[in-house]
Amino acid sequence: MVPKRAIKVSVNGRIHESSVAPRLLLCDYLRDELELTGTHIGCSVGTCGACTILLEGEPVRSCLLLAVQVDAMTVGTVEGLGDEEQLHPVQQAFHENHALQCGFCTPGLLISAAHFLDNFAAPTEDQILEMLGGHLCRCTGYQNIVTAVKVAAARLQLKQSKA
Repeated sequence: MVPKRAIKVSVNGRIHESSVAPRLLLCDYLRDELELTGTHIGCSVGTCGACTILLEGEPVRSCLLLAVQVDAMTVGTVEGLGDEEQLHPVQQAFHENHALQCGFCTPGLLISAAHFLDNFAAPTEDQILEMLGGHLCRCTGYQNIVTAVKVAAARLQLKQSKA
């Protein structure tokens, strides 16, 4: 039996200290150990994007990382974007523009879109499509997702101009 390893990780602003198996995937750690089930596991090979989280502020596939690899790091999941009382502008735009159907790919899309809009205040449609290139959605056809990202970008720009 392989001994467990101690890790300490900040997830959505909360410090978690755990003892984990060395081969435990980060997505499984988030879902099973921390009960943050918003991170979905789709393909388990990094292709679909459903498990996308932020690691040290950058989007990564949590199915391609071991939990021990994020020791002493900062992780952000979809649960950290907003809450029921105050949705993140991307979450609100997805809701209003019917940018989800089954919802399986949505958490990864939300994380990537929020990060993308932090870096591209006024993205073109081509830039949005390029960002979406790493995500598979079998239900929507992507047009409403593109529209939602455009709406969120406009709202974030307006919010910035008022600040």
